Amino acid sequence: MVPTPLQQNVDHIAETFVRARREGTAIVDYPGTIPVTLAEAYAVQDRALAIDGRRVAGWKVGKIDPQIEGVNRLAGPIFGDQIVTASDASIDNPVAMPVFRGGFAAAEAEFLLRVGTAPDPAKRKYTMEEAIELIDAVHASIEIASSPFAGINALGPTVTISDYGNNSGLVIGPAIEDWRDAAITDWPVELTIDGAAIGSATAATMLDGPFGAARFLFELLADRGIALQPGDWISSGAVTGVHEVSIGASVDVRFDNRLTTACTIVAR
Repeated sequence: MVPTPLQQNVDHIAETFVRARREGTAIVDYPGTIPVTLAEAYAVQDRALAIDGRRVAGWKVGKIDPQIEGVNRLAGPIFGDQIVTASDASIDNPVAMPVFRGGFAAAEAEFLLRVGTAPDPAKRKYTMEEAIELIDAVHASIEIASSPFAGINALGPTVTISDYGNNSGLVIGPAIEDWRDAAITDWPVELTIDGAAIGSATAATMLDGPFGAARFLFELLADRGIALQPGDWISSGAVTGVHEVSIGASVDVRFDNRLTTACTIVAR
């Protein structure tokens, strides 16, 4: 059967992004017709995942503002080979995180949730309480947002979705003890770049917070027919914003004025 023009466009976009990510090369112009709908954008992401073949060990969730199709969040995969455990990382002992030279690069302070119980693949809707019950740990973290395409965040959420949600890595920082009773949405979160304070906020400003991001993801992946496994990670959204970084920059995050982790930005 001859592929439809829509399928040809999906295949071309996915193949171009996967190749650029493998080779570490920049993409100057968006490689195809921009997906019009969320379904088209996730079709590109699904096709790229099939081509890529690496193990997905987590998912990032980001905000869509203004919302489209009544949806205010998006998601993208985080591959196992791009996740670094660095609970003892500090500004004096950062981990190195690669980004695409000539592409887009940013760092984000995020609450990181670990799936303790796999969601029922047939369940399509969750209450907040049901979503929280599936989580068994929460950590401080840094998400690295990077794409070979420098304009990924300028052309709208369907473009962001089409290239893995603009994810390129995750730094797992220290675990939060007693997180169920810690009122983490009220914690101050700060991000610095090269020692300069860049962003400060609380998760109370993030739609319905980190666990709302988990609820969104459980429902989205069920609709897409994608199973989550115990131990998978959910990077729940940028608390202080999406902060662009340059190669060579040092990034430090602090949660509740005491839990810290850090990284340096290097070229792929």
